Amino acid sequence: MNMTPRRKKTLYIILGGLAVMGVAVGLVLFALKDNVSLYFTPTQVFNKEAPEGRNFRIGGLVEEESIKREDGLKVHFSVTDRARSMPVVYEGILPDLFKEGKGVVVQGKLDADGLFHADEVLAKHDENYMPPEAQDALKKAQQAEAAK
Repeated sequence: MNMTPRRKKTLYIILGGLAVMGVAVGLVLFALKDNVSLYFTPTQVFNKEAPEGRNFRIGGLVEEESIKREDGLKVHFSVTDRARSMPVVYEGILPDLFKEGKGVVVQGKLDADGLFHADEVLAKHDENYMPPEAQDALKKAQQAEAAK
């Protein structure tokens, strides 16, 4: 097949454009991968379903009598799905709706000792709100407890 110089130039332009688009899509996907925050329950974390060394979210209820405040803004508490509890440490101002026995979602990383270091704490918006994933997990944990 004999290509004219004009055809060769057009082919190179098309191939170059496809290569640039491929690199751009790859960079976007790489950036999004680091910003996606997956959601897990304390039971899933104990079952090693949560990613290691990456940010993720834990949801459930703030365990009764688990809130311990240190000097300054540091607070320790536990998040439970009624089957398992996950110890959490957070340094910052907690939301006004943050209370024992109420729904919460925390975002952060798990350390090697099993302590969850939260970067962000989200409390439920009102008495009727809880993330669907947290409601699901609590129902499953209650069913598992009832079956024992």
